[in-house]
Parts: sequence; structure tokens; C-alpha cells
Amino acid sequence: MKKEAAFNDIIRKVRRDLFGKGPERIYTHFIEDMAITKMYGNLTTPEKFISRTREGQHTVHNARTLMIQELYKENIPEGLEELVGAKLVHLFNDIKVEEDMAVSVFIFDKPII
Repeated sequence: MKKEAAFNDIIRKVRRDLFGKGPERIYTHFIEDMAITKMYGNLTTPEKFISRTREGQHTVHNARTLMIQELYKENIPEGLEELVGAKLVHLFNDIKVEEDMAVSVFIFDKPII
């Protein structure tokens, strides 16, 4: 299995376990010491309902971004660092709720092997 596909499987499982639904489509590119992951089809049915208003979109956006940041700060997913051969030092993530697209940028302590 390609390293990117294995990375995607880890990220999909984390999101499925955390939110009850993983992304429908996920793409990862490794560049130097970064893994850049784009995810589509992330939102659950209740999140889609909540996000029909501007206030609801803000609620879903804040919950999703904060939950992911906290999760990775407290517990790096099993197998992630071993797969890329480096330690995760930073995670930047965001979601465009109205388009149901999320992006995460994982920064590691050395180039990914």
C-alpha cells in the first residue's frame, strides 16, 4: 500500500471515531516535512442540518477545528509517526463548512521518508 493511502486510512479512522463519520474522499501529498491532506464529504447529517444558518456554520466550524486540534495535542493517532518516520510537531486544520471540504497540514520534525 502506498504511504499516502496508509496515511489517509489513519486520518479517516481518527475522524470516523471522533465525529461518527470519516471523509468520503481524502487525498494526501507529502512535501518535505509536511503532509497536506484534503478531505471532502466530512459532515454528518446533524452537522449539515445545523449548518443551514450562518450561526450554525460557525458552530460546526469551531467544533470541528477545535476538536481536531485538541485530539492531536493530547494523543497522536497510532501509527502516524511510525508510517512517516518522523515526529508530528504542528497541525494546522480548517474546514469550509458550506463546501464540506477540510484541509489539514501536518508538520513533522524532519522530511518524510
